[in-house]
Amino acid sequence: MDKVFKALADGTRRRLLDRLHEQNGQTLGELCEHFAMARQSVTQHLAVLEAANLVATVRRGREKLHYLNPVPLHEIQERWIDKFERPRLRALGAVKQRAEEAMTDKPTFVYVTYIASTPEKVWEALTDADLTAAYWGHRNVSDWQPGSRWEHVRTDDSGVADVVGTVVESERPTRLVTTWAAPEHEGREDKHSRVTFDIQPHADIVRLTVTHENLTSEGDLADVSAGWPAVLSNLKSLLETGSPLPQDPWQVPNG
Repeated sequence: MDKVFKALADGTRRRLLDRLHEQNGQTLGELCEHFAMARQSVTQHLAVLEAANLVATVRRGREKLHYLNPVPLHEIQERWIDKFERPRLRALGAVKQRAEEAMTDKPTFVYVTYIASTPEKVWEALTDADLTAAYWGHRNVSDWQPGSRWEHVRTDDSGVADVVGTVVESERPTRLVTTWAAPEHEGREDKHSRVTFDIQPHADIVRLTVTHENLTSEGDLADVSAGWPAVLSNLKSLLETGSPLPQDPWQVPNG
């Protein structure tokens, strides 16, 4: 948390986050256009933001794209805002406004969180039906083989799946790629979104990167901006303390 507050204390770094809020997924060159300083200086500021987990990067071909990562802001909300009974103040408010922006072919949202666990345990938490029920409020059901169907099933014994899809890639315990759609849209590829979980060792902990792309509506964008930080916080709490956070399950977007 100290790294987050230190990173936010600098005006230039706050403006970099503003630029990413306005247009997520920018290259270094695109960001430099907004600042009257050397490219090396902007690079150094971005390195501080990345070290604080406020910025995540994804490579697309030869380009390195930078994304605002709201997970630490969500954690500040839980510790410093909700604690003092100000639920209407949302550290992720700026990110939610991203729903009003035009769609691009870049990943829509990229979230990064660090978990004191192992890749194998994180993989299990993402794919074990009982564990997902504990922190997500839904059971993720599949054999998790490439080409297999998967379902996001309610825990009320109704057997109703709110999301269905296909396992695109499954490389235990480092990478899982799935498509997401509402059951009524299962056969329509234009109604499917795509979620990638990248699980990487980071010193003696785990770096989990979640990329959700190809969202089909502004409503889905708004749901994602609020939903993934809550899910990842719950997952982190479950793996590190044995108990999920006391909050309502996320109503996941359908596609």
